[in-house]
Amino acid sequence: MPAVRRDLGSFGVIYEICVDSVAGVRAAKDAGAQRVELCANLLEGGTTPSLGLIRAARKVAGIGIHVIIRPRGGDFLFNDDEYAVMLTDIAAAKAEGADGVVIGLLTAEGDIDADRSARLIAAARPLSVTFHRAFDMARDPFAALETLIRLGVERILTSGQEASVLEGLPLISELIRRAGERIIIMPGGGITSRNVARIIAAAHPQEVHFAALTAEAGGMQFRRGHVFMGGELRPPEFDRLVTSGGIIAQVIKNTKD
Repeated sequence: MPAVRRDLGSFGVIYEICVDSVAGVRAAKDAGAQRVELCANLLEGGTTPSLGLIRAARKVAGIGIHVIIRPRGGDFLFNDDEYAVMLTDIAAAKAEGADGVVIGLLTAEGDIDADRSARLIAAARPLSVTFHRAFDMARDPFAALETLIRLGVERILTSGQEASVLEGLPLISELIRRAGERIIIMPGGGITSRNVARIIAAAHPQEVHFAALTAEAGGMQFRRGHVFMGGELRPPEFDRLVTSGGIIAQVIKNTKD
């Protein structure tokens, strides 16, 4: 098993921001984050971004880019076609200069899909590998932890198998205790400027993960308000969610005050 790598040196707490645009990468960098998780479809929890987005994001210097490898929303039981797509997407992310990939596969019984995960990890090397919140759907968190350590994953993103990190703090703290220096446990899910200091004080994580989205009106002047491009459950057609550098900066500030 490789030693756990600290991607960008000694910064105290490392801040990873979940983003879905090049502007989000820039906002994260300017606000002081060390890394982004680059995604598409944040309303579905994040899916693999396009090749064009990866390439454009990689042109932003001075910040780490980890690309999520998830071909669809929903559960984490992938068929053979989806798995083949994941392998191809890992190769594309490597070719575009990503610093890491983010994966997550489970069996139908709720265990880590160790065999397929091992093949994805091997395909990703020498990039850093994170196992995402598929971990929160695993039936036995401690067995899952040991499996991922054995596979050599660098970090686990988790809300402590609860709806938010605050609710999952007891499990997160225990995972960090059991993990020691063998793997990074990265809390993520519902972290805000109001609760981040409490989370860090309770669990003492090395890294934290959060989104910093705010609604922003689009630039269209002509609008046909009764026509929608999505389904029945949809965001406002002419608004968009963008990554807020101000929110990121406030979260970081509140961990240091």
